[in-house]
Amino acid sequence: MSYLVLFVWAKSMFAYFTVFNLRAIGVEYLMMIINPIGFTFTCFAILLFIRRTSLYYIATLILAVVANFLLYMNVLYYREFTDFITIDTLTGGAGMFQHGFDFNSVPVHLMDWVYWIDLLIILVLMIAKKVRFDHRVPGVKKAFTFVSVGLAIFSLNFWAGDFLKPQLILRRAQSDKTYVVRYLGLGPWMLTDSYYTHLANSQRKDASKSSLEEIQKYIASNRYLAPNMKMFGISKNRNVIEIHLESFQQALIDLKIKGTDGKEHVVTPFLNSLYHSNSTYSFSNFFNQVGQGKTSDAENMLETSTFGLPAGSLFAKYGSTQTFQAMPAILQQTEGYSSAVVHGNVGAFYNRINTYKQMGYDYFFDQSFFNNAPQNMSPWGIKDKILFRDSVPLLEQMQQPFYVKYLTVTNHLTYELADSDKDPNFATVDSGDKLVDGYFETAHYLDQSVEQFFDYLKKSGLYEKSIIVLYGDHYGISGSDNKAFAPYVGYNADTFNAYDNTMLQRTPFMINIPGNTKGHIIDTYTGEIDVMPTLEHLLGIDTAKYVQFGQDMFSSGRQDYVALRNGGFVTPTITLPSINSHYYYDTQTGLQIEKLTPDQEAYVKDIKSKVSTLFAMSDKLNNQNLLRFYTPSGFTPVDPKNYTYSVKATKAKLKKENTVLSAKSTSLISQNQGNSSISEYPTVKK
Repeated sequence: MSYLVLFVWAKSMFAYFTVFNLRAIGVEYLMMIINPIGFTFTCFAILLFIRRTSLYYIATLILAVVANFLLYMNVLYYREFTDFITIDTLTGGAGMFQHGFDFNSVPVHLMDWVYWIDLLIILVLMIAKKVRFDHRVPGVKKAFTFVSVGLAIFSLNFWAGDFLKPQLILRRAQSDKTYVVRYLGLGPWMLTDSYYTHLANSQRKDASKSSLEEIQKYIASNRYLAPNMKMFGISKNRNVIEIHLESFQQALIDLKIKGTDGKEHVVTPFLNSLYHSNSTYSFSNFFNQVGQGKTSDAENMLETSTFGLPAGSLFAKYGSTQTFQAMPAILQQTEGYSSAVVHGNVGAFYNRINTYKQMGYDYFFDQSFFNNAPQNMSPWGIKDKILFRDSVPLLEQMQQPFYVKYLTVTNHLTYELADSDKDPNFATVDSGDKLVDGYFETAHYLDQSVEQFFDYLKKSGLYEKSIIVLYGDHYGISGSDNKAFAPYVGYNADTFNAYDNTMLQRTPFMINIPGNTKGHIIDTYTGEIDVMPTLEHLLGIDTAKYVQFGQDMFSSGRQDYVALRNGGFVTPTITLPSINSHYYYDTQTGLQIEKLTPDQEAYVKDIKSKVSTLFAMSDKLNNQNLLRFYTPSGFTPVDPKNYTYSVKATKAKLKKENTVLSAKSTSLISQNQGNSSISEYPTVKK
């Protein structure tokens, strides 16, 4: 038994350090080295309770084969999808084969014999009778001792993991499975995921079409707004490029800071210019509405106009099997758009690699498509400047019009920037808080990244054919760090309160329409849930037949509140920071309202009810997967089997599409007679 545990541990280490990108730092390497031992030892030790020796050896051999099989299948699957297999994937619930897994497309490496050599050696030795069975049966006490030792090791492992990453299972397992694999191992991850899958399936079992009809009536009566005909279709048939500004707060716009060099510095000069441009519709009171799913919640709202879940990430919890009627599928089926996501992190993060297939994204260019050399990497993936530039050979092969989303990562907690990436002409503050100081630096870097990409779009000719949407997904600085952050963004650190924190939940939202001259700053109170219907109407797509909770930002008759995922709300007159808050605030002055007037009491009671109902309807739709009961006219349900995101298959698909279409191809590279536009990209400091 000890030898088998040793072999499983050794092969796990080989996979951890040569195949899986577990993004470990510091003590996490120690956790990776330890984590297979306790779980594997316990599994094999349990078999010692079997009293018949022949049955014991058969069971042990089967367990060893299963352990090898699961490890090696994870290796193959990770090479294809940069993701880990779950029980649901293997059994077909999430569709391992339905999701484009093709053994022929997975490169079998020369060193893969490592994963099987131990079993082959044991088998040969058994046949040659060099290995003899020990017919002595271990006592129950000995078996109990071995199991106890294994459980003790695993318990210490689990405690250490939860200490280093609080709520490892309850929260982090639902956002990034890499956390659980890194701290506990593949086996515990598969069991954890199976548990969450069981919970999800239980919630959906009793769902019915009548529940959906109730939601449709609610949307028709309370949420849907007809488009503003002055704006409807003004961007029809243009490319749509969404730039996700990671952790970027509205407070950074127009912000000037006094750096450590004693000079005044503008943090985001280029984004400021876009914000004030007459070709841009900018929203000054655009609030993030994310919950625990953070970035994935923001994506879900922009792609589906439904909210994230009250706990965990919808992408991670339901993304592999959820029925979506999402932006990429709607644009493809109504207007012939191709679609892609460009992301510097691994595909497994927030289960994007499966969720995007359910949404109907044609392509997903994740970290595996780019050069992962150390100088190109930030703590959260490919640096933004590198990501934008190195996406060009992929972007230029896509058929136009296209819908492409860029997820930036450099401006992400803990806001670290290599010296070589720092602007020598920009100096950050010395606030006494490392996160705050770094935040201004990484935000400035992101600003430069976006400026370089815009320069490319203009030189390549894509700019005039597109609309560019820029949005911040959620806050960057929070909690105790807000005290250090407050003085630089117009707040008093000594009096900083829940109202101030709520106002810092505003993020930028800009729609840049080249050639337009009517852009301006709009003070309407709005949020991420409203983006999808707004863009659809700009592209000439009426949203009446779709199940969406957002309201077009340009439409008249908008409801005058923004629902916060914590149950609070913001209106033009009154702000409630959260459902648990004891105080209301005057939205315009920021002053606490000591006592509500009777009219105010009636008003906030009405808004509370509306917020509660809105979230209840969205949560019911998503938790019960109710869209499976409804297909809008003219819409074809997305079949995830039609999509595969491996590097080899993706590049072959792009090449084939351009070749087959030939003169009819609308891709930029075809329009340039096969010549790449990469030379148009500004110099990128790596």
